[in-house]
Amino acid sequence: MPQRVTHEDAECPVARAVDVIGDRWSLLIVRDAFDGISRFGEFQRNLGLAKNILSSRLRELVAHGILEVVPAADGTAYHEYALTEKGRDLFVILVSLRQWGEDHLFEPTEPHSVLLDAKTDRPLRKLEIKDATGRPITPTQTYVRKVGT
Repeated sequence: MPQRVTHEDAECPVARAVDVIGDRWSLLIVRDAFDGISRFGEFQRNLGLAKNILSSRLRELVAHGILEVVPAADGTAYHEYALTEKGRDLFVILVSLRQWGEDHLFEPTEPHSVLLDAKTDRPLRKLEIKDATGRPITPTQTYVRKVGT
């Protein structure tokens, strides 16, 4: 089996991020953690994922500091997985993916889950990218400055 190519030393932040969370199972595990799932068996039931793949992804997420292993909240001998601050910082990524999916992968009348504000019980506003002054900005109004240029 060919060895996996890594981008951990890449100059591009997107390449490094994809190296850590670009796998679909990793993103779905993080999504489930935001939804309150914390135990191996719960992740497995919710995702329908083989134990060996789930174990591997959980190990990687812990190794990268996205999840941490903590004692079970109920005091049993089990352990649970909890989002770290680094993991919680992925919230905006998941919301962005959710909103993109709502816009492009569902028919207008097709039912789907909705992310709601816990205080108001209302859907979140669409995310938008803004410049340093707060002005909305589009992809054509940006560019990437490569290292050494």
